[in-house]
Formats: sequence, C-alpha cells, structure tokens
Amino acid sequence: MAEHALPEKAVRRQVRKYLDEIIPHFNVLSYYKLGYNLAKIVVNLLYKVSVDYQDEPALERIPRRDVVVYLMNHRSNADYVVVAYVLARGVHVSYAVGEWARAWPLEYVFKSFGAYFIRRRFREPLYHTVLERYVQLITRNGVTQGIFPEGGLSRDGKLRPPKLGLLDYICRTVTDPAFDRDIWFVPVALNYDRVLEDRSLIRELIAAGDRPSRLAQLGTVVSYLASNTLRLLTGRLKRYGRVAVNFGTPQSLRAWLATAPRNVLSLPKEQRLAELERLGREMLASIGAIIPVTPVPLAAAALLSFGQTVIAKDALLERMDQLRDRLKEVNGKVVRGGAGIVDIWERAWRMLRMRRLVIVDGESLVILPRGRPLLEYYANSIAHLIPIRGPRPLFHKAHELDDKLPKLKNEAPGTAR
Repeated sequence: MAEHALPEKAVRRQVRKYLDEIIPHFNVLSYYKLGYNLAKIVVNLLYKVSVDYQDEPALERIPRRDVVVYLMNHRSNADYVVVAYVLARGVHVSYAVGEWARAWPLEYVFKSFGAYFIRRRFREPLYHTVLERYVQLITRNGVTQGIFPEGGLSRDGKLRPPKLGLLDYICRTVTDPAFDRDIWFVPVALNYDRVLEDRSLIRELIAAGDRPSRLAQLGTVVSYLASNTLRLLTGRLKRYGRVAVNFGTPQSLRAWLATAPRNVLSLPKEQRLAELERLGREMLASIGAIIPVTPVPLAAAALLSFGQTVIAKDALLERMDQLRDRLKEVNGKVVRGGAGIVDIWERAWRMLRMRRLVIVDGESLVILPRGRPLLEYYANSIAHLIPIRGPRPLFHKAHELDDKLPKLKNEAPGTAR
C-alpha cells in the first residue's frame, strides 16, 4: 500500500486475484476416474512405461505423518501425466504448473487435478508473498507435492541448475513453531526414448531466437494430434519407445538442516538462498545419479562418441556394449540392462529410423545432418554418467547443409532404408 500509494481495498482485490489464479479446486472424481483413466490410455498408447528402480527400504521408512515432496527432472510436459499415472494408486500429487497450462481448457483440467499455477519470471513482491503463503499452507497440511527444481524444460537434454524459489518456500515451513513434522524430498528421474516436443525444445539452440509464435505452436499441436488420431483410427499408430521412471533415496529436510549453518532459514534472503543452493544441487545430483538409460539415449551416445558421420554397425554395437559396462561401473540405471546389446540396439533403431535420424548404408550407419542435433539432445540426458570423449558437434544449422551424405528416399512414414 505504501509503495504504490494504493488503498487497502485495492491491495486486497489484487491479493484475491492472485489467490483465484493460484488455488486449485481438486476433484476426487476428476483425478481418479477421468484423469487416471485418461492418463492410462494416453501414456500406454504412446509409450511402454516402467519403474525400473526405487529405493524401497528408504521410501518405506518415511513416517506416514511426515510431508513428501517429489523433486523431478523436467524432460517433457508429459512428465506431469507420467508421474501422476505411476503414483496414482498410492498418492495424489499436487503439481506446481507453469503459465503454459493456464490456457483454456487446460487451466480447468489441471486445477481439478489439484495443480497450482505459478508465474515464472514475475518479480512482483506481493505475488510472491501470496504464493509463498499458499505453498506453506498446503505443506503444513501434509499435501504431497511435485515440483521441478530445474524451473523449466531442459532445452539441450542436460540437467539444468536448480531454481530455488519453491524450494525456499517449502523449507521455510519448518520455521513455524506449530509445524512439528519433517519434510522429505524424494528424487524422481525420468527419461524417454522420444520426448514429444524435442524438436521445439532444441529449435532455439539450433538458431538463436528462432522461436515459433504461439499461433505456429498451436498449429503444430493440432497437426500432431490430427495425424496421430488418423494413425490410431487406421491402426498405424506405433509407440514411441519407452519412458522410464526411477525413485531415489529421500532426503530429510530436518537432517539436512542439522548440517547447515544454525538458523539458516532465518537468514536474510541472499544468504539463505546461497545455502539452499547446496541442497538444490545435492538433490539434482541425486536425480542425475538415477536417470534411466533407455535404448535411444544409449544408442545416441554411442553414435556420437565416434565423432564422425559414418559408423560401422559392428563398431557401434561394440561401443554400446562398452558404454553399458561403464554405466554399470558408476551404478547407472540401464533399462533392460541384462538384455543382449543387439536387442537394445534394435529397440533404439526402430525409433531412430522412424524419426529419420540415422539410415543404413551397406554395413554402415549414416547420421543424417538434420538428425545430429536430436542425437545430441538424447545423448546429453546421460552425458553426466558417461562423458563422451572426443569431438562433439555443436547444434547449428550448418549440419543441414551437407549434401554429400546419403538421403532418405520417398518412403512410407516409419520406414527407412
């Protein structure tokens, strides 16, 4: 009121506007009947879903009265649906959702599922005070939450540095003397054989500022939905490989605070966030350690490790086997890690061929120019586990200008030579 010379009623109206925007209207019927069954149909149409690792003993030791917050890496907007589907039989998760989902009718759908909306990069202090109080209110009342500490989707496939806003709000709940429970942060790692919006995500990295308009994005979504609906009706819709979810060892907030400077949550904001960044990085490291290694990221890392365009297939299979061994040495979570390497390659190859990223030329494999940035994107998802030695091509449209390589022929969708 003092800063903007506004009367109390005007400020209260603004607070009410923020509350109406943030607060969901959770509907049990909507979540467990409509939401769960719709998620089950859509997710299983598009992917083979699996939970390949979870630290069950540690997860079971979380006291039932304590608060659980799932911290997830952010690969796709499908993450919300995949994790909610995986956890639906055990718990309802209230997500922090960005402004992208405030469009009609998504806003009403997400609110009925218990999601609350946050404005990213919105610096108005009153808004953040309202948001902080809401987050602390649901935390005090034991609502299970799901947040993405990276703050947004990964554009290059790598884990991003932590954003600390929501983490700070949740942690400061324990400064309330009446709150006598603990908060447990559970690391959740997701990885895909195909991220639905991968080309859009890397577009800005290929050409700076080359971001489509909202109308163009809407057109792409409508075209995608229409084409896949047609494939579904004609029986030609194929799954996009695997999406895997892993759950790591939970971190007790009160145990972490015992290792931090005394009264760290009462420090001025800058000092407090400097300490909380350590917690954020520790949690992202825990997420990174359990990233599922699905067939496409493993194959992409192997292909790029040669630093060349044409690779002998036998050499590629040998390299994939070597990378899998290196992953096992660092306790990497390889999906179907006990399967034969040829079987893993065949699963990756179906997707690489369908996406027109790689083609066969005799006994060799050829990385097509337009496919290189996408291979880089998928390889980056596991690069922190198995750093690839040798040259790594950068995202750049120059890759599309090489006209000396074999080209795909005009064939039916989903096939390649």
